[in-house]
Formats: sequence, C-alpha cells, structure tokens
Amino acid sequence: MTERPEGAPAQPQPQDQPSASPSAPPPGQAPPQTPTQAEIPAQPAQAEAPTQAAVPSAYPYPDPQSPAASPQPPAGYGPPVAPVAAQANPYGQPPGGYPPGGYPPGGYPPGGYPSLGAPPATGAGGRAVLWALVGAAVASAAWAGGVFLLGKDETEADLRGYRAKSDICPSVDYSSFKNEYPEEDDAPVNNSLEHAALDQSYCSISLKESSTSTLSDAYFSVQIDLHKKTDPGPEFTAMWSEYDQRYEDYEVEKVDGFGDEAYVITEDTTSGDDTSGSRSATLAVRDGWMTYEMRWSAYGSSYDDVTMPDVDDVVDWLKNDTNATLDNLRGADGI
Repeated sequence: MTERPEGAPAQPQPQDQPSASPSAPPPGQAPPQTPTQAEIPAQPAQAEAPTQAAVPSAYPYPDPQSPAASPQPPAGYGPPVAPVAAQANPYGQPPGGYPPGGYPPGGYPPGGYPSLGAPPATGAGGRAVLWALVGAAVASAAWAGGVFLLGKDETEADLRGYRAKSDICPSVDYSSFKNEYPEEDDAPVNNSLEHAALDQSYCSISLKESSTSTLSDAYFSVQIDLHKKTDPGPEFTAMWSEYDQRYEDYEVEKVDGFGDEAYVITEDTTSGDDTSGSRSATLAVRDGWMTYEMRWSAYGSSYDDVTMPDVDDVVDWLKNDTNATLDNLRGADGI
C-alpha cells in the first residue's frame, strides 16, 4: 500500500460523498471536516413550484398530484429530504380547530365551494317574506286594538216593536171564545219576568159556560217572550215543527199569515159521541225575536155533563184572537 504523502487531504468515505468529488482545498489549509449524516440538519424539501395556484380539494385526502402527496427528489446533491409527517385522521379538524360559528366567514378561495358561513341573501324574495310577516303583525295588532276600543260586535235584538207587560191580561183578546164561554173570569192570573236577556209576560184565564160552573170548563192562556240576546228562530222551529214527536195524539200544521213562522198543534182523544177525554189547540208564532203562544184545552168525563167545542172551531178562534192580541202588544208600554 502506498502511504499518503504528508499534507495530502484525507479522502472522504464513499457513502458520505456525492458521485462528483469537490475540488481539493488550497495548500496549507486544513481539510474540511465532512459531517456525518446524523449531524446534517434537515432541509426543507425542494419541490418544483406549481404552475398555478393550488386549489384546495373538497375531499379530505391530499391531492395525489400535490407536492405533499408525492415529494420530489432534491435538486442537485445534498442530504435526503426529511419525510413528510403523515396525517393521523384525514377527517379530523384542522390544527387549532375551526373558528367560532363554523367555517370561515370569507368562504373558500376563488374556484372552491361557496362559504357555509356567508350571510343570508337579502334579495326580493327575502324582503317579500319580511314584509309579509310585518303585515301580519300589523293586522293582528289592529284587530286587537279594534276589539279593545269598540268592544264586541253584538247584533241588536229584532223585537218588531213588541213589549212585554207586567199586567198582560187586559191586553189579551179572547172575544172569539165568549160565545162558548160567556162567564167572565174575575181573577185572571198575570205573571211577568224582566231580564237583560229575556222579557216575559203570561196570562191565564178560566173559561166557564155559566155562572153555575164551580170549576173551569176550559183553560186558556197567552204567553209572550222577548228574546233580547239571542235569536230564537232555530229553537222555535225545532220545538214546534216536531211537537208531534212527543205524543202520538198530537198533530202539527204550519200556517201562514202570522209573523215569520207559525204552527198549529192540536190534540183530540175523544171518540164519537163519547166526550170523555181531552181536546187542546195551540197557535205558536215567531215574529223576529218575539215568540208567542195562545193555548186552549178542555177535559171531559162520562160523569160530567160537559160539551166541548170541535178542535177545528177552536183553531179558527185562536187565529182571530191572536191577530188582535198581537196588535195590542205591539207598541204598547212595556214592563
């Protein structure tokens, strides 16, 4: 082996040098100490600059064409490139976490997806919805204010000029019955009721064939109701038009010429010459919110020598006297 001349530089080991050896140092200068690989600090990877701005991908995985995914070998010679740290969880949040409120308010860079944190649009559609909500609120407030200022809208009672009386019997006309019952009743019964919702007057008269009658031969009554809060029409129709549902012996007939509607209800349980049993007739009238009934009834037995008029005749008497009585109660002084 040939000995190295004195002063000649030491030759580096092959594994520590690149393929091309550097030129020898000038004479008289100590040869440079070649550091080992462990002593060489890590240098950032020298990658080729991209030709255009990198656009972040919507997917969490790195772009296979990006430098992070495929590091390029170093240019020239030198120590190897430090390895890129692998991402532990591709779906995890970025270092430091997301800012409060979600994604950044500025959104993604140009070319990316629109920002999720961008403020809502304020175009014509948004303004239309806003004005619709404002209009509904104003209408609701106006309605509430109107109810507060004006109060509840109540329909005025349609009484057609009728008045209830505390002493109604003098106003009752029953002249059609006096041929059959000539005896005058000296003590008729008057009842009345006065209320904010209802005024009512009632009269009951005993009918006698002669002064020798110790008991009434027939019963007669008139009642008038003034409904001041509610319309009695539907209930009046239901009660009188279906009155025959109560008993098999009653018959109902609707008649004209009396107020808004009127019904005649009759009953006759006698048979042939046998006058034992009962007979009755009622004329019910509704005129606006006023309701009215005029009734007649008689009872007989085989032990009494009593004659009762025919029901058809009594119906005619009721019609005549009802017209006269209603005229007396219309426009009269009330209770």
